[in-house]
Amino acid sequence: STSPAMAFPPSPPPSVPPLTVHLEFSGGLELLFDGAKRLSLTPSPAPPLPLAALIDWVARERLTARHELFSTEKGRVRPGILVLVNEVDWELEGEGEYVVKAGDTITFISTLHGG
Repeated sequence: STSPAMAFPPSPPPSVPPLTVHLEFSGGLELLFDGAKRLSLTPSPAPPLPLAALIDWVARERLTARHELFSTEKGRVRPGILVLVNEVDWELEGEGEYVVKAGDTITFISTLHGG
């Protein structure tokens, strides 16, 4: 008699490596993030991750003070905040449509100063 075929569990789907990005804050914005000038983090939204979704996640999950000074609506930073993607103006990269890649450095610089 033949023995029944041995059943193997299905192979797991290929895993997507975690998307680690680096954030930098200056011009006073670091005060909104508990004094942090730099954060390296792995956001919970799965890739592909548009920059607008990352901004929304950061505002929701990492901002520690005065939300209104960082973003105005979902995925948009306030006027007067420069956003750089790997040292390039985000306007040249498609703004919020830019798809964040592992290892990217996203810099937020406030150009607004009291006085």
